[in-house]
Amino acid sequence: MGKKRIVIVGASLAGLRAAETLRKQGFDGGLVMLGAEAHLPYDRPPLSKELLKGDVGAAALSYHPQAWYDGQGIELILGSAATGLDPVARRVMHAKGPHGAKGHLQYDGLIIACGARARRLESGMQKRGVFVIRSIEDSLALKAALQPGMQLVVMGAGFIGAEVAASARALGVEVTVLEAAASPLRRVFGEGLGMALGQLHGEHGSVLRCGVEVSRILGHERVIGVELTDGATLPADVVVVGIGAVPNVEWLAGSGLSVGNGLLCDEFLWTGCEGVYAAGDVASCVNTWLGERVRGEQWTTAGDQGRLAALNLLAGKEGHQAFETAPYFWSDQYGCRIQSIGRTVSADLVHLLGSPQQRPFVGAFVENGLTVGAIAVNAPRQFAKLRPFVVRRAASADLPLL
Repeated sequence: MGKKRIVIVGASLAGLRAAETLRKQGFDGGLVMLGAEAHLPYDRPPLSKELLKGDVGAAALSYHPQAWYDGQGIELILGSAATGLDPVARRVMHAKGPHGAKGHLQYDGLIIACGARARRLESGMQKRGVFVIRSIEDSLALKAALQPGMQLVVMGAGFIGAEVAASARALGVEVTVLEAAASPLRRVFGEGLGMALGQLHGEHGSVLRCGVEVSRILGHERVIGVELTDGATLPADVVVVGIGAVPNVEWLAGSGLSVGNGLLCDEFLWTGCEGVYAAGDVASCVNTWLGERVRGEQWTTAGDQGRLAALNLLAGKEGHQAFETAPYFWSDQYGCRIQSIGRTVSADLVHLLGSPQQRPFVGAFVENGLTVGAIAVNAPRQFAKLRPFVVRRAASADLPLL
């Protein structure tokens, strides 16, 4: 049966790439994008960087103007989160229907790309001066709160935390970064390389403390500091909580779809329910390049999965293509660009250019004689040259001279 109406739950990058792909592939039926935020689909990486520093305005982050969606025949329902799914009736329920009533959307095909939200502390989040970074509103509120000379404590030395710390230093803020693990980015690069990259904080005037956790946020209505599990206290005018993300799957309760750390789907991004696919931060899928199930939160992964979910939805099971992308990400911190692709833990790091302390730096990750990953700091040209060797898992003996 041909699909007359496709609904995309989620109006961020994965959902947008799905919509673009559907139209490019000639789907001319009804197409609806349902988004929890009131904004047109926008680019999120600048939230912790350019938008926070004031280099760009919020309007500049939109991927397309409203006129583009009108021209493509894409109906946008914004500011209304999905609240339920009935796959038998092929219906998505959402919070904001006409005249204030709850709404519902019928579909012939469904792509779930509703993303994730910032993980929050169990207590203390209600205090003024405590922030997360996940939306335009989050970034603008934090920007308004930061003033030169203030004391900022960043919880979490992952990419978001490090980028916020770097942006705050550029604004003249005094920064302390706290990391519960023994080193920053340990889960991504391992302890040694993670600690070496963490030296960027100290080089630019931020204080990095690893192996410490916050036991509570101090202050009554407004934050005045944090207490650590070792009993020490740190003064803080502002606290940013950057401790990961939680996939938005609660609304799927009772739908029959399998959820865990995300919406479970196979290597084709199929959820096991006819006509229902997943993409982006919410999707826990089998990545055949990695050979394992992952829930990726990379910008490029979201875009790639959005496109593939649309293609597989249109093609049906006989024409399914597997998701087999080498994970790629980048991060801009203190004027340094860090780029990485592939598997970057449980492999041997081979230095090809410079060192993590003496940049530019390029390294390859080698496992059983094959190139399975790469990292570069301030070396975009060399990284671009090395990237195809990772994608095809070339023999380490064939690595190019940089």
